[in-house]
Amino acid sequence: MRVFFFSTCLGGIAYADTCVNAIKLLQKEGLEVVFKKDQTCCAQPSYNSGYYEQSRIVALHNVRLFQGDEPIIVPSGSCAGMMREDYLALFEGRSEFAEVEQFCARVYDLGEYLHKILKVNYEDRGMPTKVTWHSNCHALRTSKVVNSAKALISSLQNVQLIELEHEEECCGFGGTFSIKEPEVSNAMVSQKIQDILSRNVEYVISADAGCLLNISGAMKKQQVNVKPIHLYDFLAQRIGLGA
Repeated sequence: MRVFFFSTCLGGIAYADTCVNAIKLLQKEGLEVVFKKDQTCCAQPSYNSGYYEQSRIVALHNVRLFQGDEPIIVPSGSCAGMMREDYLALFEGRSEFAEVEQFCARVYDLGEYLHKILKVNYEDRGMPTKVTWHSNCHALRTSKVVNSAKALISSLQNVQLIELEHEEECCGFGGTFSIKEPEVSNAMVSQKIQDILSRNVEYVISADAGCLLNISGAMKKQQVNVKPIHLYDFLAQRIGLGA
């Protein structure tokens, strides 16, 4: 079976190793993974900022680049939500809607695809550890794939998942929000870090690169010892695929 892989902007800029691990997880299940070199942003930053016409140009580029019947796998619930749900709103009532709708039906968050479609069963090769999980807002409320990510973590025999008290609260990233409202963003991420520290865990895991950049950067400044890690890096490490 063949699938397309959409790496996302932050995947290409800051989390290239995570994208490699994500692809390895798919290849482990016997899939052929196709990476389209002309792929670009999902259009979420411009869409959230109100630039709808510009967002339609970017969205249609993706729709027409990934033509076919193959699933489109995205290692981010945020970008998957944009491409699967928000594209529909962006093109509602327009002549391209049917074309966009067919594209949206093929988009999957990677964690969701591993859990619900491939039904993976991993052998945990790592040492016992305690972790907590941060849910990014778009994955929680738009693509609604958080339960799949947590199910993958919980399936690992030597991993104890300890949930945050305020798991569903934003970390303060919010894409352009963190740029427009830095003071508010900093206060929000500081509250998130206090919640993480209260769990007494080794790792904080998320499947969103933007949230991880925000949380890890703030934790470094505050000299917090909890290790931030992307979900797909963590899974790859636990089953012997990652470094």
